[in-house]
Amino acid sequence: MSPVALPSLTLLIDSGNSRLKIGWLRADGAREPEPLAFDNLDFEALGRWLDTLPERPAQAVGVNVAGAARGQAIADTLARCGCAVQWQHSRRDALGLRNDYAKPEQLGADRWAALLGLLSRLPAGHPPAMLACFGTATTLDTITPDNVFPGGLILPGPAMMRASLKHGTANLPLAEGPVADFPINTFEAITSGIAAAQAGAVVRQWLAASQRHGAPAEIYVAGGGWPEVRDETERLLAEVGAVTMPRVLQGPVLDGLAALVTHGAVQA
Repeated sequence: MSPVALPSLTLLIDSGNSRLKIGWLRADGAREPEPLAFDNLDFEALGRWLDTLPERPAQAVGVNVAGAARGQAIADTLARCGCAVQWQHSRRDALGLRNDYAKPEQLGADRWAALLGLLSRLPAGHPPAMLACFGTATTLDTITPDNVFPGGLILPGPAMMRASLKHGTANLPLAEGPVADFPINTFEAITSGIAAAQAGAVVRQWLAASQRHGAPAEIYVAGGGWPEVRDETERLLAEVGAVTMPRVLQGPVLDGLAALVTHGAVQA
């Protein structure tokens, strides 16, 4: 699919459960070096930032998984500067990627966009590729060598796991501490349990993808929870024979939105 002519400035919006991530795409295809991020409970942050821009955006393309009220607030803020937002949703096919969900529209729009972003980085003839995003939720999704998304996992992210133990029990604290094989205090036990659960899920899905396709899956990671579980994940991957370690992506959702815009595949 060939690139199309772009507006002077397109905003790329990833409205997640915890943060609002913003990128932008210029007519020459230039992208921001690193996305901006705002607390998704601060409904005025986007408007304040837009007021600082020397140039108004011509259009906005985004995904929103933070609820209808948050999506409407973003749309209203953009409308005040004459910019409409086109919210994108999951579909059966886009940019050469097929979505094998039984009901494609049920796949989270952010997961779909992130997979499109990963695909935009993969060369032809790539091995299976797995994307692990450690946000409010952790998602583990795979692209097969023939560019199919066969399904993936969702589990609570590291911070949600920690908070659920504090709020769902009478005596457990909101704990942070080192990871240990045999923790000897409650803080270590909680931190080690969270790291073990996250790393174990990654290894489980890496093994499933690698065995299904007869080749080691490449792993890409994103999200604010990755640093917390990185050491344990890489240790377990090495133990099961992974040769290459996960590679970090800064904003795969925004990469996917940029790919949709660049190739004229944005849903109206």
